Amino acid sequence: MNKTVLITGSSRGIGRETAIYLAKNGFDIVLHCNKNKEKTTDVQKIIEELGRKVRILQFDVSEREQAKKVLLEDIEKNGIYYGVVVNAGITADNSFPAMEDDEWDRVINTNLNGFYNTLRPLILPMIQNRKGRIVALSSVSGLAGNRGQINYSASKAGIIGAVKALSKEVAKRNITVNCVAPGVIESDMTENLPIEMVQDAIPMRRMGTANEVASLINYLLSEDASYITGQVISVNGGMY
Repeated sequence: MNKTVLITGSSRGIGRETAIYLAKNGFDIVLHCNKNKEKTTDVQKIIEELGRKVRILQFDVSEREQAKKVLLEDIEKNGIYYGVVVNAGITADNSFPAMEDDEWDRVINTNLNGFYNTLRPLILPMIQNRKGRIVALSSVSGLAGNRGQINYSASKAGIIGAVKALSKEVAKRNITVNCVAPGVIESDMTENLPIEMVQDAIPMRRMGTANEVASLINYLLSEDASYITGQVISVNGGMY
């Protein structure tokens, strides 16, 4: 069976750790980056050392035609992916009264439109293949909202709705579609958070790790998860 998985935004953070975790568990990997080609190449070398096949695609998930062109060319050459992890995302935090139009547009275009731009070219080939796994990354912000992140919360809540609807459309083709909603995860995006805030907000009194998120994604891509679809599973230490 083809066990190739595309992971968008896999140069760092959760995407990087997911790519390595999946490779350790027998998946071949298609890495994706927009600008961080050098960091993505570093991930590629790690996966090659694990003995798995790996290649890199470079495109901006917010650019629809660019994404479509690169993805269709890749699957025409190499075949459709068994799994897709829609992970690429950005933040541009600000209070709503002070939020700039560009801050709203960039976050929605990358996080929510990026879901559409990535999956739309791939969904018919996956349907024709009659088997597949899709995992999209939402956030605790998409479930509960977060001050200063109205744009990000909106984009991540939109992904939840899209996942639930898409799961119903493709279930009869043996394609599962699920959502993972991380809480506060150790990464370059959270390295400056004060420890007091973490302790007050998280019942487990610590941040999560990208590896803990990756292990759940690996499970949702596995054969053992073949009857799980349309679900939102949080990895948040009891926050919500």
